[in-house]
Amino acid sequence: MMSGPSWDLLADLQQLLEFHFMQNALLTGTVVAVLGGAVGYFVVLRGQSFAAHTLSQVGFPGAAAGALLHASPLLGLLAFCTASGLGIGLLGRGLDAGRRSESAAVGTILAFSLGLGLLFFRLYAGAAQGVYSLLFGTILGITDRDVAVTALVAVVALAALAVIARPLLFGSVDPDVAQARGVPVRALSIVFLVLVALSVAQAVQIVGTLLIFALLVAPGAAAQQLSTRPWLGLSLSVGLAVLFTWAGLAVAYFTIYPVGFFITTFAFGTYLALRLARAAVRARAAA
Repeated sequence: MMSGPSWDLLADLQQLLEFHFMQNALLTGTVVAVLGGAVGYFVVLRGQSFAAHTLSQVGFPGAAAGALLHASPLLGLLAFCTASGLGIGLLGRGLDAGRRSESAAVGTILAFSLGLGLLFFRLYAGAAQGVYSLLFGTILGITDRDVAVTALVAVVALAALAVIARPLLFGSVDPDVAQARGVPVRALSIVFLVLVALSVAQAVQIVGTLLIFALLVAPGAAAQQLSTRPWLGLSLSVGLAVLFTWAGLAVAYFTIYPVGFFITTFAFGTYLALRLARAAVRARAAA
């Protein structure tokens, strides 16, 4: 049994990095957090948290399908999430005036994915443990192959986000003006939803489908409480996502409690503290 933390931080760090499974967990967690924090900032800015939530639920039948077909659950996650992201983008519309259309598409895809999840749950032989891991994450059981796939997907997604970041920001803040100036708002919306899908597929490994907002929404929401400047806010979102992941993994290593609990607790606690602090500043200024 692992010993608890001490006052010697260097010794604790050495103990944390002693085992290969923790090295994989920290490496994968960092990659996922960077991607989740970057994409999550735009998710919050664009008001698409419901779409992100739906894509996280789609990940459940996707991973179950992968396990059912004796393939990697990660590949199933990537396939189902990407297909759903394309579906939401094509069935909905990118402009604010079309949010109702997007909501209808999101709700329809969510209902269908939950039905598939129920079917795969019944068919999947390793139901109990397998479903638990899909719902709450399995970062401490990530293999070297999963690390490589995660890194590859993250590099591709981050490169794509870097290419579209500036017009995406313009289209997110004022889509009508952006479209009038020739920005392909709908195409950007579809590409962005695919990037959200890839981020969801990555983050499910850490926090599971039920706790996806810890890395995809909370860091971005907290960052926007700290700064209204887009690029600074984006950097803060990435930094907070990495911090929550590292802290969650470190604390979970020395306890018997799950990683996802600590990541979500740190994320929610930080966001709540920032909201309260901002409210207090406004109240003092108004007094």
